[in-house]
This record gives sequence, C-alpha cells and structure tokens, in this order.
Amino acid sequence: MDYTASQSGFRQQPNMRLRNSSVDGSDGSQLFEDTSGTGYSNPPAGPQAAGFPAQSILSDPMSNLAMAYGSSLASQGREMVDKNLDRFIPISKLKYYFAVDTVYVGKKLGLLVFPYMHENWEVSYQQDTPVAPRFDVNAPDLYIPTMGFITYVLVAGLALGTQNRFSPELLGVQASSALVWLIMEVLAVLLSLYLVTVNTDLTTIDLLAFSGYKYVGMIVGIVAGLMFGKPAYYLSLLWCCAAIFVFMIRTLRLKLLSEAAAEGRLVRGARNQLRMYLTMSIAAAQPIFMYWLTYHLIR
Repeated sequence: MDYTASQSGFRQQPNMRLRNSSVDGSDGSQLFEDTSGTGYSNPPAGPQAAGFPAQSILSDPMSNLAMAYGSSLASQGREMVDKNLDRFIPISKLKYYFAVDTVYVGKKLGLLVFPYMHENWEVSYQQDTPVAPRFDVNAPDLYIPTMGFITYVLVAGLALGTQNRFSPELLGVQASSALVWLIMEVLAVLLSLYLVTVNTDLTTIDLLAFSGYKYVGMIVGIVAGLMFGKPAYYLSLLWCCAAIFVFMIRTLRLKLLSEAAAEGRLVRGARNQLRMYLTMSIAAAQPIFMYWLTYHLIR
C-alpha cells in the first residue's frame, strides 16, 4: 500500500508541473514558473496614470487666477517704482535732453565757440511743447555738458600727468571741485530767480545745461595750452569766454527778460531792470569759473 501511495504521489507531481506548464504556455524544460503573466504589471508613470492630463494644471481656473494676480501685482509694483522715481529723478524729462544726434552736436559746438553770426535764438515749439534738441540747435541739452565734464576731467588728468603731478587723489579733487562749483552755481541762480520773482519756463535742468556749456571752452583752452604753451591758453580761453558770454546773454534774455526786451525794445520798470542785471550776472559768471577751474593746469 505504501508503494502504491508513493507511486501515486510520483505520478501526481509531474501532472501538476505539466498542468502549470500548459497554463503558462511554456515547455516542460522550464525549471521556474514565469509569473510575468500573473497580472502584476508596473503602472505607467506620470500624471496621466493618476488620471490628470498635463494640460489640466495649466487649464486649471485657480492657476490662471493666481498667474493673473501675480502679473497685476508686478505691474502695480513697477508703476509705483516708476512714479516714486520720477518724483525725484524726472527720467521722462531727461530723455528729452539727451535726444541729440551728430548733426546737432556739431552745430551746437560751433554755436558755443562762434555765436556771433547766429540770428534766430528762439526755441521751436510743437503744440506747446519744445521740439527735441536734434531738431533745434537752440534747445538746451545735457549730452554736451555731460560729455564736456567727463572730457574736462580726462584732460585735467593729462595736464597733471605732463607736469608729473598726477595722482588719483588729485584728479578726484579736481573732478569733485568742478562738480561742487557747478551745483553751487545752479543753486545761486535758482535763489536769485526766487528773490527777483521771475516767472519763467526755465527749469533746473535747463540751468544745469546752460551752466555746463562752459566746459567746452575750458577744454579748448587747456588743449591749446598743452600744445602751444601759456600764450595759446590765454588767447583761446579769452575767445571762449567772450563766446560763452554772448551765448548766455542771447539765450537767457528770451527766458528771463520780458517780451519787449526780447524784441529789442527799451526795457522799462524796476523788475525788468533786475531781470537784465540777473541775466548779465549769470553770463559774466561763466568766464570766472572757466578761468578758476583751468589756470592751475597750465604751467
């Protein structure tokens, strides 16, 4: 009986393996069962497996609302910064004073050096707004004063170097002193206009531009002195001083004097007399500053 049981057991074991082999679809020579077809498959990765398409996040109303709110906050912050910055630094106005081109710069430099033949000194307007400097040589600009100041500092350093007196500290003192004198000049003119109670369209930037035109004559004087000596410095500086005096008189009289004085008629009244004296004082101060800031650079 034991033999029969064991024999029946030996018979059932191959039958089980054959049954499993037939189910798995493999031959009898396979030693291990293949469980790849038992239903255990890896789920696909990504948002599609969870039932969320990739476009669902971008098309979500809450996401669009958050993006719109963030962009509105950014635009409001930019407007606030521009508004507060324009309150202290009028960037929109500064763009007007730098709207120049090569033709304007050439004509303006010629007008600063030789203003005697120029006849029309009025600034052109278009719909109650002055045209850009590149369209009118009489319009004030900040490009020439800015470049003139930088060039003056560089030429001063060259003059100090030719005399073996150059040092970064001395060049810094030269630049800072010229800037301080310019600021003091503009403040003095603003105070004078306030005391005289002149109603004019001159702005602080206009005064800064007119006061900065003297750097052109200063550069001419220093370069002439470096190339040809002291006599050339004095002659060229004298010419440039006379030119800037005439330029300032003819430019500022249209801004400070009355319409009758601008047309050439006789000036009457104490207020007009004060305006005339103020115009002449501003023009006469330019040669003084030109000599004061350049005489020590030529030896």
